[in-house]
Amino acid sequence: MSDNYDEQPTPEPAPAPAPNSVPKKKREGKKMTDKQKEDLNKHMTKMAKSGMSASELKSHRMKMMGRMRNKNMSVNKAHKDISGK
Repeated sequence: MSDNYDEQPTPEPAPAPAPNSVPKKKREGKKMTDKQKEDLNKHMTKMAKSGMSASELKSHRMKMMGRMRNKNMSVNKAHKDISGK
C-alpha cells in the first residue's frame, strides 16, 4: 500500500468560458400594412419626380419605413419628421 498523502493533487484545468450557444436575437420588426405600402409607394413616386437621386430615394425610403413601422406615423408625419431634422 503506497502513501499518497504526501503528493500534491494535480490541479484541474480552469474551465474554458462557455461560447455563446444562444444566437443573438434579431429585432422583431412590425410588418407594414398594405395601405402603408401603397401610401409609401405613392410618396416615393412623387419624390422621384421632384428630382431626388437614387441614393437619396433609398435613404428617404428607409427613414420613412422606420418611422411608419416602429412609430406608427403616417406618411405625412414621417416626411415632416425627416424634413424637420
